Amino acid sequence: MNEIILVFTYQNRIGRYIALDCEMVQVGPSDRKDRVLARISIVNYYGNVILDTFVKPKERVIDYKTWINGITRSDLENAPSFEEVQKKVSEILKNKILIGHAIKNDLNVLFLSHPRKDIRDTSRFKPFKAYSKGRTPSLKKLAKEILNITIQDKTHSSVVEDAKVAMLLYRKYKSEMDRVSFLIH
Repeated sequence: MNEIILVFTYQNRIGRYIALDCEMVQVGPSDRKDRVLARISIVNYYGNVILDTFVKPKERVIDYKTWINGITRSDLENAPSFEEVQKKVSEILKNKILIGHAIKNDLNVLFLSHPRKDIRDTSRFKPFKAYSKGRTPSLKKLAKEILNITIQDKTHSSVVEDAKVAMLLYRKYKSEMDRVSFLIH
């Protein structure tokens, strides 16, 4: 996966709803622990992949976090630059309803913003907090409890899978999530 892959067939058209997930690596001095984008995946309403790419960090990577994200040095060597990927993602996000789990973290690592009224964050949806005793539930927990899907079994290696699960959760609770979003904005 050495280039940005965009798929625009009839079945994979972008549409109004997209879900994204990002993976990060650690860069810079070990005392700073800065995290930067290393991979991003975006899926449409039907779970079809719109974008899936690694991202080459500008700074030297000090921890690939391979045991968590599955990313290795070779994955990033010939990857597109952060600027290329950020520009493409920014174009895709325009006028879209954005779905994700703890989406603020993904937007922060992308250095992008999105209108609050157009964000559906599965980590902040109040009914989902019942699955974790009122605290923020993990995507893994929600997938198992609500969708009966096991994800992140050994490693947290599939951003595509995580984006798809966030979209499935949104689709299952679309009317409630849209109503809550409308009421708070």
